[in-house]
Amino acid sequence: MRYYQLREEGTPRLAVEAAGGVYDITAATPRLRTFDDLLCAATITDSSADTVANDLLEKAATLPSDALENGSVSAPVLGEVWAAGVTYRISEEARKSESSMPEMYLDVYENDRPEVFFKATPDRTVGPGEGVGIRADSEWDVPEPELGVVLSGEEIVGYTIGNDMSSRSIEGKNPLYLPQAKVYDRCCSIGPCIRSADSIDDPHDLEMWMTISRDGEIRYDEATNTGKMVRSVEELVDCYVAHNAVPDVSVLLTGTSLVPDEGFTLEEGDVIEIGLEGIGTLTNTVVEV
Repeated sequence: MRYYQLREEGTPRLAVEAAGGVYDITAATPRLRTFDDLLCAATITDSSADTVANDLLEKAATLPSDALENGSVSAPVLGEVWAAGVTYRISEEARKSESSMPEMYLDVYENDRPEVFFKATPDRTVGPGEGVGIRADSEWDVPEPELGVVLSGEEIVGYTIGNDMSSRSIEGKNPLYLPQAKVYDRCCSIGPCIRSADSIDDPHDLEMWMTISRDGEIRYDEATNTGKMVRSVEELVDCYVAHNAVPDVSVLLTGTSLVPDEGFTLEEGDVIEIGLEGIGTLTNTVVEV
């Protein structure tokens, strides 16, 4: 099942794509307005989110397919966003080329302990169709397409797409500048939906692709597979939750799978599209912040 947060003024509404149709879960049960609400209901009934949603399909209103088009939905979950770094060889190589201390990235890539860091709060996170930010004080900015793991406490409940916007020029000057390179206004995008964990056979074998367009011309177009990740989803989650007071709902991004060439930097007005097999496509336009 795929869960979407409908973009409406006032009352939030939760929709689910299942059984060949799109259904308004909130119309069936007004208390279920968000994916967080659905997780609470699943906890109370000692069942899964899919079970709760499936039981409501007969009472739920059917929605037209265009109800889920880009611009019609917002970020499917609002909570803390954390991220893992240097989990793909391409990311390790890119970090070495930008950094004044390249050896530290190789050490993380090959070490038993992964890099896990805080990425964004809900008010720094945007959804499909919204603007993602590049810092006005940065000269080299890139999107970072990533598989996002949705967690209820310490339990994996779903997957989404994340864009971990990054200033490579700021991080490259000194690794201690990582928070400034990663955490700022509109630094993260999540969406377009949450695909339930029970409906994903293997998160380590999903095709991922990204295109970047400027003035209608494609400037970047590459694809990869999550199977190239050097660490497992479970390993990254274990590191994130260990000795950490994790919130009721959070998202953990699992590392950068595609990196534009060294000479490329984002500009205001660029359109970024990130696709992930079985989940969908996350589209955002770049704005300066």
